Amino acid sequence: MTDAPPFPLSRHFDLARLGDAAQEVTIDADAEARAAIARQFGIPAVEALSGRFHISRIGPDQAEARLELAAHVIQSCVVSLEPVEQTIAERTSFRLLAGGEPDDAGSLDPDAPDDIVADGTVFDLGALLVEQLALALDPYPRRPGAEPPAASGTGAKDEAHPFAALARLRRPD
Repeated sequence: MTDAPPFPLSRHFDLARLGDAAQEVTIDADAEARAAIARQFGIPAVEALSGRFHISRIGPDQAEARLELAAHVIQSCVVSLEPVEQTIAERTSFRLLAGGEPDDAGSLDPDAPDDIVADGTVFDLGALLVEQLALALDPYPRRPGAEPPAASGTGAKDEAHPFAALARLRRPD
């Protein structure tokens, strides 16, 4: 059995050390971490990645974490495979639950913050940042003006789309 590679951006935060005053935690990924994240995601490059967490206590074993994510990535166009640049600026929030269970009632509300549960009191904010970057990436990046190649066929107009054969089955000629 092989060991999994270490997570490319790990920043531990111990909720037990959070007092009543809110705390700011800023994470700036260095070049090595950005290269590892790009490899993990299978994209050409992560040129910039940073996150600013604002963490405030909301209960004895709970905190609210608001994240401001900023990134600049290069992906490959799904049509031409040419580089596509994407600038990402997003805000999201989480509930950090130490040694607890997520609130099932909260999970029914799509606008409620996601619950992040830890066995103890330590949370990996770097992992949260990378996960949010993964969610923010364009799943089908496309360069402006990139057109898919024409479908091969007999050249007839109705043969140009993939469902032409099905259309012929519906209406006899």
